[in-house]
Amino acid sequence: MFQNILSWWSPTSTPAPAPALKEKCDPTNPKMNPLNPQGLKPCCACPETKSARDAYFLQNGSEEGKCAELLQKHVECMRGLGFNI
Repeated sequence: MFQNILSWWSPTSTPAPAPALKEKCDPTNPKMNPLNPQGLKPCCACPETKSARDAYFLQNGSEEGKCAELLQKHVECMRGLGFNI
């Protein structure tokens, strides 16, 4: 009855090797992300679109249609540098 259960822990079988862990991609590392050769962090990337977006949002709020357009431009810029947004 316990033969099958004991065979699970038996040292006769070779355990399967652990799968290789993929190195997590760091978008700020130029060696891992050729789209960001300067190694910019998200807070420093795309300053033009970020400042335009922030200024418009502070002055007009998020209800206006242009805010969404500026946000989309900033997201596209960030993705262009390899950030997953």
